[in-house]
Amino acid sequence: MGINIPPVIIGLWQIADLERNNSNFSPASLVNHMEAYLDAGLHFFDMADHYGSAEIIAGLLYKKRKVEGNSLPVLATKWVPQPGHNPKEKVKDAVVLALKRLQMDQLDLLQFHAWDYSDPSWIETLFYLDELRKEGLIKALGVTNMDTVHLKMAVDSNIPIISNQISHSLFDQRAVQRMIPYCIENQIKVLCYGTVAGGFFSNKWLGKVEPVISELPTWSLMKYKRFQEEVCDWNQFQTLLQQLDEISKERNLSLAQLASLYIKEEFSCNSVIIGARLGELEHIEENQQIGQISLDMASKLKIASIINTFKSVHGDCGDEYRNPPFLTASGDLSHHISTFPPAFQVIDEGNKRYSASSGTVWESFAGYSRAVKKGNQVFVSGTTATQGSLVIGGNSPDSQMHFVLDKIEGALKSMNASMKDVVRTRIFVSDINHWEAIARVHGKRFDGINPVNTLVVARLIGEEYLVEVEADAILNS
Repeated sequence: MGINIPPVIIGLWQIADLERNNSNFSPASLVNHMEAYLDAGLHFFDMADHYGSAEIIAGLLYKKRKVEGNSLPVLATKWVPQPGHNPKEKVKDAVVLALKRLQMDQLDLLQFHAWDYSDPSWIETLFYLDELRKEGLIKALGVTNMDTVHLKMAVDSNIPIISNQISHSLFDQRAVQRMIPYCIENQIKVLCYGTVAGGFFSNKWLGKVEPVISELPTWSLMKYKRFQEEVCDWNQFQTLLQQLDEISKERNLSLAQLASLYIKEEFSCNSVIIGARLGELEHIEENQQIGQISLDMASKLKIASIINTFKSVHGDCGDEYRNPPFLTASGDLSHHISTFPPAFQVIDEGNKRYSASSGTVWESFAGYSRAVKKGNQVFVSGTTATQGSLVIGGNSPDSQMHFVLDKIEGALKSMNASMKDVVRTRIFVSDINHWEAIARVHGKRFDGINPVNTLVVARLIGEEYLVEVEADAILNS
């Protein structure tokens, strides 16, 4: 069973800021303020396990409405676990904790965040979450900050993803290239956050001197100042604000409304997430209007003519949490995670020889390692799209190939090597008709590295496997 996602979603991330700055913070004191949104018809709320007391406050509201017999809010939350393997019991514990906080019997929408695709356990976690969905603990599954390749991989693996929550704004148009076309084709909703850039898209910043990141008062402003610097200078930003100011006055809108409205109207699959300012009634009225009006084509073209002159944010959606430059409040991942554990267990065998194991039954049965490091050389075994007993990527050759290369990257990283150290790859394909799709993925992942390569057609063990890859690497030291 799915859920209906409205064009305007109320985000509760600012609750973490409220708690940070208020030692006398009381979750119960905000329930009535949150209920004002619900009474105004803004019934869909987005939160996460790390948004301070957001889940607890939403749970108090849910219980209050249920006891009174009033219409209930739709509550979407996120689970953002630490990097590394998540046993099935830990996954269920996280879901049960969210249910307890939200005082619900079934989560409306649970959105999962994966930190590191080179650790293949991320997709195993999604399978566990889907099992809990089938058990009735979760109504619908979504993801957050997932790139197009791995969203497709999950869908090709028959995991029923209904939404992807990503950064998408006048500063950040990455989703337009690949993500949104894929989501439209596969009827996946794009939930867009950052549409007002933490408050930068407002008249308050029009004509103002450029601020220093470290002196900004909120995490959101610090984060989106980095986005601004990535795509344009302060003068270009002021030009955009001036244009937005002119259009907003013509349409009798606030500048912030206009910025969110553009993103909502840009594609039919978009919903915009706007941070709640609990206790400010005018803000509720503004959000109502965004869901009820449309933006004319002339205004859209004026805005597009400016943002199309900006540089692009690097990479695909969510890459700001996986690769530098890290476009976060702190400019790195230090306030999110402390370390990335190796994807595979490494054993020091002595005499400068190390082996890595993924713990599968096949490795012990056939007497081989996932990877072996000897001196400054690393050798990675033939790798298929397997995680435990699961086949990843379904019948898609490109999804299987991406997962295979993710696993190889994880094996290399476990040995303190990287894809840049690879000097040779050998590719075995089971069907000649798949060679081009597989070769294109290899070309993308090894762009600029260009190892020597062999690709042959071979009969692989297991009809479900479309590709198998070996890799050899040499470290500089």
